[in-house]
Amino acid sequence: MPTPNRLARTVSALERLPRFIRPAVMSRAFNSQVRFAGTASIRFEELTEGRAVLTLANRRKVQNHIGGVHAAAMALLAETATGAVLGMTVPDTHLPLLKSMHVDYTRRAKGDLRAEATLDEAQRQRVLTEPKGDLAVPCTVTDEDGEQPIVCTMTWAWVPKKR
Repeated sequence: MPTPNRLARTVSALERLPRFIRPAVMSRAFNSQVRFAGTASIRFEELTEGRAVLTLANRRKVQNHIGGVHAAAMALLAETATGAVLGMTVPDTHLPLLKSMHVDYTRRAKGDLRAEATLDEAQRQRVLTEPKGDLAVPCTVTDEDGEQPIVCTMTWAWVPKKR
């Protein structure tokens, strides 16, 4: 098994913290590096090598003109969740890059949002063994009613870092 990357090592180190404080610390650590996610105050509930669960509160700074979460903020939540789960696997010698984003807005969002992105073992092995490539990272975004206000496909690439 390859050595965990920097993000995976950071998340592993947070396992020593009391369970109740881990999401806040993980959110602050990630959002300090991915500033737009920090601007929206995206919260990390869970981050493992195969799963990311993030939430976005329906607060004034992310609302649209009708009081729901803005369309761009919904897309940001899905992008952040898929990028984080991929980021747990991409070797430190490579960069994850969003290649394409397709978002269908299917209904008005009600309340806070939750995104769950996953990578299965076959996808993880591709990222670890192929020098570069791309894949669609599955993500489901639900609102407080458990409905999906968006259906999205986020395709991520991984490429070697240039020296």
